[in-house]
Amino acid sequence: GGDRIAHVLVDDFVERFRRFWNDPHPANLGSLLTDDVRLVQPLSPPTQGLAAAQASFRRLFAQFPDLRGSVDRWCGDDHSVFIEFRLHGTLGRRPLEWPAVDRFTLVGDKASERVSYFDGVPLVVALLRHPLQAWRLATR
Repeated sequence: GGDRIAHVLVDDFVERFRRFWNDPHPANLGSLLTDDVRLVQPLSPPTQGLAAAQASFRRLFAQFPDLRGSVDRWCGDDHSVFIEFRLHGTLGRRPLEWPAVDRFTLVGDKASERVSYFDGVPLVVALLRHPLQAWRLATR
């Protein structure tokens, strides 16, 4: 019935999320997010709309070109999905990894809102060790 259909939709969404973070490109965000999506995350202001989300991710990938994500676990229904995952990349030749949880509000098979939860302190400390890269990120 309806629960099975919702489970298939959520499974598909999580798989698209996993594929995105295996080889992330801002242009591919449209497979996950609605045109009017709202993104909320620590360390940067919220964005509204797919184009603003793509611009935000372009800045992120300019700073961390090798950034990838690995899904650890998830739960959800046809309205809300929580994905626990780890982001990893390098900054100044040093490996960097941090856990995050994203909460998505689904409309059909895409998210109209994503709220990301993570401890930004380790990321800020890493950026402070590399002031030139931090400055580049802040001025993009």
